[in-house]
Amino acid sequence: MDVLFEQQPTHQGSSIGIVTLNSEKTLNALTLASVEAMLHHLQNWAQDPSVVCVVLRAEGQKAFCAGADVRRLAKACLEQPGHVPQLAAQFFETEYRLDYLLHCFPKPVIAWGHGYVMGGGMGLLQGASIRIVTPSSRLAMPEINIGLYPDAGASWFLPRLPGKLGLFLGLTGVQINAQDALDWGLADRLLPEDQYEALLQGLRHINWAQQPELQLNALLQSLAVLAQAQHPEAWIAPRRARIEQLLDTTELPLAWEAFRRLSEDADPFLAQAAQQLIQGCPMTAQLVWEQMQRARHLSLAEAFQMEYTISINCCRHPEFSEGVRAKLIDKDQKPRWHWADINDIPLTVVQAHFQPIGTHAHPLAQINEG
Repeated sequence: MDVLFEQQPTHQGSSIGIVTLNSEKTLNALTLASVEAMLHHLQNWAQDPSVVCVVLRAEGQKAFCAGADVRRLAKACLEQPGHVPQLAAQFFETEYRLDYLLHCFPKPVIAWGHGYVMGGGMGLLQGASIRIVTPSSRLAMPEINIGLYPDAGASWFLPRLPGKLGLFLGLTGVQINAQDALDWGLADRLLPEDQYEALLQGLRHINWAQQPELQLNALLQSLAVLAQAQHPEAWIAPRRARIEQLLDTTELPLAWEAFRRLSEDADPFLAQAAQQLIQGCPMTAQLVWEQMQRARHLSLAEAFQMEYTISINCCRHPEFSEGVRAKLIDKDQKPRWHWADINDIPLTVVQAHFQPIGTHAHPLAQINEG
């Protein structure tokens, strides 16, 4: 199975729910079946008084979760050009319901975000109440590479980063490390790679009936001491001023041009970020720019409602399926973007991605009601 569930007893007779992503070969990519199963179990655990805490983890050393199974989604889009495949509609609705539930879960949710944490994996991590990273963690929203856009709640958590950092991460798809995640509020704790079992043992010993928050925090503090010498050197902080300067404009084409000039910069981190933007999908860049503007004052529920609309519209347009084809299916790394020049994309086409399809009720209209 792609995802496993178990309940481990505590010393006081309650239990800890454990969700384990179990598809190491796909870097624990999310499928419709796996998000449906997680949504079902978490809904039950939310109502079960015997479950006092949930741990979200993954098998394999490489990744917590590298995102959705976009190959399957893109293939469905290729088979129905101009239409929204039922698989895509069901997947995005269920994934966003799951992410929303994590954000609002009535009990502690501890996510162990080791290795690659990307796309839909970021959605899971950011929804957790305690977001743990390890020295191996690499976090990113890399949708610029495949013609999609940062979703899974990115409309909520990226605009809330300081300054232009959310826009920078969305436009470039660049990876950040565990120290960056701690510095900018995308993680809560850095724990050593080998401390997962110690964490689980500590959770079993907590008296969940009496001041559990204090005990849980003390446990995390004691484990974090062991990781003090393992904190990596930050990648973002030393470059913050340059990032802010690059994006200090009201026009995306000007930012695009500034990054183009940066693509051979002496700083390899910024040069790679620039290359990923200018080699990425121009339509994605336009969507990110518009998304960040629209999302600033949205509620959590409204952010997911907007993302569902954008995702469904991305399935109707050619960039998503073409980006996945070039990057992950044929792997020729030569996407043939329908709009190859960012200056040629009509504003009406960008705005159309934010318009609901048809006259039916929005599938997530009542998401905040459960």
